[in-house]
Amino acid sequence: MNNSHSFDEQFEFKGKAKTWSLVLIAVGVIGILYGFLSSNGERTFANLLLMGYYFACVCICGIFFCAIQYVAQAGWSVAVLRVPQAFAKVLPVAGIILLAIICAGLFITHPGLTEEGKQAVIPYLYKGWALKGIATKGDPNFNQVIADKSGYLNVTFFLIRLVIYLGSYSLLGRMMVKYSNNEDELGGMFNYNKSFKISVIFLLIFGFTVPLFAFDTIMSVEAHWFSTMFGWYNFAALWVSGLSVITLTLIILRENGYMQWVTEDHLHNLGMFMFGFSIFWTYLWFAQFLLIWYANLPEEAAYFFKRWEPQFKPWFWLNIIVNFLTPLLLLMARDSKRRIKLLKAVCIILICGHWLDYFQMIMPGAVGPQKEWYNEIGIIEITIFLGFAGLFTNLMLNALSKFKSLVPKKHPLLAESLHHHI
Repeated sequence: MNNSHSFDEQFEFKGKAKTWSLVLIAVGVIGILYGFLSSNGERTFANLLLMGYYFACVCICGIFFCAIQYVAQAGWSVAVLRVPQAFAKVLPVAGIILLAIICAGLFITHPGLTEEGKQAVIPYLYKGWALKGIATKGDPNFNQVIADKSGYLNVTFFLIRLVIYLGSYSLLGRMMVKYSNNEDELGGMFNYNKSFKISVIFLLIFGFTVPLFAFDTIMSVEAHWFSTMFGWYNFAALWVSGLSVITLTLIILRENGYMQWVTEDHLHNLGMFMFGFSIFWTYLWFAQFLLIWYANLPEEAAYFFKRWEPQFKPWFWLNIIVNFLTPLLLLMARDSKRRIKLLKAVCIILICGHWLDYFQMIMPGAVGPQKEWYNEIGIIEITIFLGFAGLFTNLMLNALSKFKSLVPKKHPLLAESLHHHI
């Protein structure tokens, strides 16, 4: 195959990218310390849960992206596969960080108010069901609703499930990366066929477990409430935010002279995915909201009632404006998906927008309202977001630098990808 690209190009993680990632990590550490030292432990833990979950979801999206491409036998995406593969390599670290945050939040306690407003010694996270004695009859903290769920919602089984989810995703993701590297060394169809089989297995496991992952990690923050749509709503957020990070990474790499074989046509495809699945996210968001609003059942409507308190209501509406109207207005036209600066701006907006989406899912139940709406997002939220952004950037770019080539150069569909045109 004749082309003008060198497929032995290797990414070097150094210079400003490395320095700024370390600076952002330091900012995050300072923000965490500030949160605990300023007696905002509950708020700090809630932000750690938010960003730990977001971090893990973006990495999982990388594996999901690769698996879809292999199972669909898609040719267009081969040129960009190394970036989501780098995400996959980071997931084990992201999973350990998320598990560490959750374990610390479950086992470290402090004096505070239960969901019923009683003074008690409560855990920093999941106080709605992990409170000591909440499922024990005769205990002052006993709650019949939580006791009825305790067979599933107990600390031991909860942590086992999280280890299974994150462990299986990490293992299968690492296997995909391994087979892709072997393919570069050996050529032929053997490793490609293995990647196909592993991708099928991953999608089967992921399809059944991703709603449960969302139920356990996020929905159980408010354990009295449930929604059967919540898992798929979270999946849509995972997919859109992950696509935005993948696309932004590719654009920045191209701007710095790497992966010049990635064209406007490849980015156009990613822009179409971002646009289409933002609409899908909006459909799930609105369907969940409309059904609960219309039925007006007290045990379900309480979830949205919290988010309509004056301190959260502006953020509630901003969430739908940013995550629906931005891609709708800016990415609908064909040409807009081919304007790289505009696509880059939309990626950044959606990354921040889905942070706000997770914020809306977690903060009202985990922390409750602050004094005013503009106090809801402050130093703690911003610094922890920046810290995790720096951590992800550092780990992902370091993982990317370990690849001997920035493209799977012996992938059987590489030629199709390099000549991709829409």
